[in-house]
Amino acid sequence: MPEALWISFAFVLGLTVKAIGLPPLVGYLAAGFVLSGLSAATDLSIEATDVLEHIAHLGVLLLLFTVGLKLKLRSIISPEVIGGSLLHFGITCAVFTPGLYLLMELTWQTAFLLAIALSFSSTVLAAKVLETKRELRAFHGRVAIGILIMQDLIALVVMSLAAGQTPSQWALIIFGLPLLRPLLFKLLDASGHDELLVLLGLLLALVLGGLGFEAVGLSSELGALVLGAMLANHPRAQELAKSLWSVKEMFLVGFFLQIGIGGLPDGEALLFAAVALLVVPLKGVLFFFLLLAFRLRSRSSFLSALSLTNYSEFGLIVASVALPEWLVPLAITVALSFVVSAPVNRLSHTVYERFSARLAPFESQRRHPDEQPISLGNTRLLVMGMGRTGSAAYDQLAREEPLIKALDSDPAKVEKHQKEGRNVVFGDAEDISFWQGLHMPAVEAVILAMGDIEGKLIAARNLRKKGFTGYIVAHTLYADEAERIREAGADEAYLTMSETGVALASQVLHRDRQAPSPTENAKA
Repeated sequence: MPEALWISFAFVLGLTVKAIGLPPLVGYLAAGFVLSGLSAATDLSIEATDVLEHIAHLGVLLLLFTVGLKLKLRSIISPEVIGGSLLHFGITCAVFTPGLYLLMELTWQTAFLLAIALSFSSTVLAAKVLETKRELRAFHGRVAIGILIMQDLIALVVMSLAAGQTPSQWALIIFGLPLLRPLLFKLLDASGHDELLVLLGLLLALVLGGLGFEAVGLSSELGALVLGAMLANHPRAQELAKSLWSVKEMFLVGFFLQIGIGGLPDGEALLFAAVALLVVPLKGVLFFFLLLAFRLRSRSSFLSALSLTNYSEFGLIVASVALPEWLVPLAITVALSFVVSAPVNRLSHTVYERFSARLAPFESQRRHPDEQPISLGNTRLLVMGMGRTGSAAYDQLAREEPLIKALDSDPAKVEKHQKEGRNVVFGDAEDISFWQGLHMPAVEAVILAMGDIEGKLIAARNLRKKGFTGYIVAHTLYADEAERIREAGADEAYLTMSETGVALASQVLHRDRQAPSPTENAKA
């Protein structure tokens, strides 16, 4: 059974590369190439079947859907995203096209289409790496994902033109999708917390987003991403993402296996891939300077650019439509860029610290609004995270303490709270640069009310690193997480459900003290 070989090789090599500190996806890629080589050297017939291709496609759709769940479209529509992606695409094509034409003696059309395929960066790899490091919501993560979305849209246009097809007239229906948001919110509320929640995610990502968009001539990948983004503002969006995590991870193994099993390359394909790999750093350099031109700091520009320094699986999709004879060389090129990019991105913060002194002088004197240093002034109480728990804590404290401020990493949520009269500003606790620019001279106590455990741990550690000696309190659902939060530096971490029970009991006791007992009522 080919499935037994896929699972065995993927597990062994994934575990091997994890043991040496590399992401398991590098092992999955290697497993695909080993299987391809084994097939060529023996009588075993190992090939990328329709089943594997389908599993790989489902994995990509689920990944993009969960990415969409963590995105706020208003933060993507920005000059650095739109301008950076379009300028990078134009400059890359303008440089690569004549280079490929002259060096490889290709036709102008072939050279241009190859340049387009090589201009894209991998949405799957970048999203996977950023998600692993929990940096999807960091400023540089949002910029990188926004640029990748723009590239995916460009790829969609190119594929449509190359295939001589255009979206059907029914594609205009997608502009009415926002009208479905209230219904989707109600479905999410009604789905509970168990298997129905998982099935809802699969329905939206694979059926409504995937098949639905394909039915009107649009990309299924785009559909999955859009459907996820439509739910991003729902309070349970992150719960939905977590419920799909295992399913998504399993299917994504098929995507990386599929690349390697596609076949062993010949000498010319390897030479092309090697040369393309030597050129890939130029993509990162171009992104770095373009983002600097949009007033990003050198650190954010570097981290965003590094996550985009690779070649894209969308290049393979473009090639399958317009340049099928180049599919194998491009597949090797994409795979090699994954092998190099994944471990380098894992060390991205360390790499930047090493070269920061050389990169910082390139910064503009004017800063992007999202990267301005935050000064809390005379603020005495700080709430980090303005979901339901953080908002309730803020409102309770604001009745007695006027010098209170809150931070949240969602620009849309910040704007909503500001309109409601709360003193809330943008700040991402999971972004290291946020802590470097934070000034909090008068703060006496901090409430950590972020939704995820990693955010609380990062905040507690960095508060203590900054020399904060005041009171830090957090909440969590689980006792083991509470212990980790205390170890990170918090004075106390309360169990949400336990405290809810205590509050309910207090309400009953308070009522009993005020109301007359049944005996007293009888005497009366």
